[in-house]
Amino acid sequence: MKKVIVTGNTCAFANALLPILANDERIEQIIGIDRSETSFRHEHFTQVLLDLRSPQIARVLAGAEAVVHLGGGTQGDADAPPAESGVHPAQNVFRCAAQQQVPVAVYLSSAAVYELPARQRPIDEQQPRAALRGFAWAEEHVALESWLDTFEPEHPAMRIVRLRPHLIVGTHGTPAVRRLLRSPFSVRLARTSSVLQCVHALDVARAVQYALHRDVAGAFNLACGNTATLREMQRLSGGGWISIPFAVAYRLARRAAQALGDGEPVWMELLRHEVALNTDRARRRLGWKPLYDSVTACLTAPE
Repeated sequence: MKKVIVTGNTCAFANALLPILANDERIEQIIGIDRSETSFRHEHFTQVLLDLRSPQIARVLAGAEAVVHLGGGTQGDADAPPAESGVHPAQNVFRCAAQQQVPVAVYLSSAAVYELPARQRPIDEQQPRAALRGFAWAEEHVALESWLDTFEPEHPAMRIVRLRPHLIVGTHGTPAVRRLLRSPFSVRLARTSSVLQCVHALDVARAVQYALHRDVAGAFNLACGNTATLREMQRLSGGGWISIPFAVAYRLARRAAQALGDGEPVWMELLRHEVALNTDRARRRLGWKPLYDSVTACLTAPE
């Protein structure tokens, strides 16, 4: 590929993805788009400071062979400027890509799009989508995927890949997940603790790389090969040594969220459900073989 666009390239995960793409000999040029500048530097990488709602996105996408939309970066920050009327950042990116006839689009979604409790365990890509009520971040992903359901058949020439990772961990994992796993507080539920999974940021980045080069489309779950309770995951991360009831943990999370500006802590409701993903499709169709294929390997990988 001569030219690949990466949007939202100042988010934590981009620090795992950009080096992998920059060192991919099949990619000649990478252009990152975000409103803030990234610290990443490479001879094949160029930064463009631009809001994803801008019509100028189309000019940047001209001649690109692929776009990777991370759905993160600084978009949606509390101090962001008001949105242009009727313009959604992700939808604008996909529409501009279609306008410029970009043949490949990779969207980093989330396992949080799945309806809970799951109808089938482990959860495969056919599980209905419905975010937990009030979980704004997950609701945003669900809404965009629903929009893509209509957009995709209208643009059959564009190969669209949706990656749905579980909790992204590692040095460049999701900051909120990192704080949760290193918190001294372990959540005690009224019944037996449900199990979760995680996936290392480097393995998610490699999945993006595979999605760019393989002739695949559709949704792909990403997670390590086994499960663990939150408390087990916290102990591997150095946290969770004080057990407290869920209600108390929720109040603490809400105060922390208000202080950090992370929004509501309703995502903690996920801890009440068993969220284990079936990743057979990614392993078979993408050829995805995680470097860190267990909870222990993910959480004890070198920083």
